[in-house]
Amino acid sequence: MKQYLDILKKIKDEGNDRGDRTGVGTRSIFGAQMRFDLSQGYPLVTTKKMFLRGIIHELLWMLRGETNVRYLVENDVHIWDAWPYAVYLQVKEGSGQEALSQEDFVNKIKESKSFAREWGDLGPVYGKQWRRWLGPGGKEIDQIAIAIDQIKNDPGSRRIIVSAWNTGELQMLIKGKRTAPPPCPSFFQFYVNNGKLSCHLYQRSADVFLGVPFDIASYSLLTMMMAQVTGLKPGDFVISFGDIHIYKNHFEQVDEQLKREPLALPTMKINSEVKDIDSFKFEDFELLNYKSHPSIKAQIAV
Repeated sequence: MKQYLDILKKIKDEGNDRGDRTGVGTRSIFGAQMRFDLSQGYPLVTTKKMFLRGIIHELLWMLRGETNVRYLVENDVHIWDAWPYAVYLQVKEGSGQEALSQEDFVNKIKESKSFAREWGDLGPVYGKQWRRWLGPGGKEIDQIAIAIDQIKNDPGSRRIIVSAWNTGELQMLIKGKRTAPPPCPSFFQFYVNNGKLSCHLYQRSADVFLGVPFDIASYSLLTMMMAQVTGLKPGDFVISFGDIHIYKNHFEQVDEQLKREPLALPTMKINSEVKDIDSFKFEDFELLNYKSHPSIKAQIAV
């Protein structure tokens, strides 16, 4: 994972200081790329301990086409909590009503299906676009199923693309406020060659300290799953970035991470009996030989 540290260092040393939507401020560069040969190990960052359980549950959640955080909360994954809670606060403050704390808000999402329906949905984010893209006449399009069919039956196609960037739904509002930012990993393309499946992800905006390690691990795992259900071996995972940045309140954490030497990559073992993308469960994944430096905490910018 040295290439990840190299990008961290480049942004810290050479990036442009810019304001941003969150008000925190960033240091960024425009345009970068990393490539990982998945036969050489599972690209899970080792210079800080990664939250693999969250990575797997989030990916399964997206593949199920879900957009409500309740599934994640039920599995003690809280990476999306801040966005629906921010909307909840805005609505409650605007009405003059007393608001729950974030902890109580999340607990109520978990305990009450009706409360989760009212406040837990993020809007038309990844799972919606992957599995239920709204097409002409209101027809829903399952892009993942189409991609699997193309990989199996037209592997030479240059059109095996799944897009989360649905321009027609980007302005979707819930209660007058957006619940989550437009998709950052915007679209990905599959490539079949010599019995291997590779994937190239384009990410329009990338929080390099918190988000990028998560995205590398998630989309690498997705590539491995798609390869298994189409009878192929995993090839390369490539990730390209538009605006890739360090939030200014992450500088100390980045400095700490840059002091650390990368360790050997682990191996991801996937239950070979699963042949259908919709049949994967959390228990079908086992990470082997993962050794890492300690975790580094940082505050997410909303």
